[in-house]
Amino acid sequence: MSSPDIDRQVALEAEDLPQQADLEAWVAGVLSRHPDETRQELTIRFVDAEESRTLNRDYRDRDRPTNVLSFPFECPPTVAVPLLGDLVICHPVVVDEARQQHKSLTDHYAHMVVHGTLHLLGYDHIEDDEAEVMEALERDILAGLGIADPYVTPSPPPRDIDTEDERADA
Repeated sequence: MSSPDIDRQVALEAEDLPQQADLEAWVAGVLSRHPDETRQELTIRFVDAEESRTLNRDYRDRDRPTNVLSFPFECPPTVAVPLLGDLVICHPVVVDEARQQHKSLTDHYAHMVVHGTLHLLGYDHIEDDEAEVMEALERDILAGLGIADPYVTPSPPPRDIDTEDERADA
């Protein structure tokens, strides 16, 4: 299988975004599970909360930013185009989620790219049975990339205890 052709777009100021090689590895992990898939081109756009909110409102009727939006390319059946679609990832939301879930930002980004790419391939999680199939595939793909189960939230890191505040008689 050839490497996916990813158009990486950055529409905000941020230094901790995934690099091209990361995106290619994560998408390749998904496509390797779909050997008959001929569409190997996609755009991954990193945006701020405002752009995410606008797209989420306009396309999903949800007036808030979201972690990842997937826009599958819909092509007439008589035209052969290798375009899979577009992913729009909201950096501030992904950063906040990673922090809240005690996950590394890189691992959470990998999950968002895998999740979004599966949506581009037609997977969904609206119904429980669909969600089980999609989440199992995500776990398997991410495990193959050396990334822990994204649906298990690790315990928060230990904090330094201020013994004066923690005393029962304080």
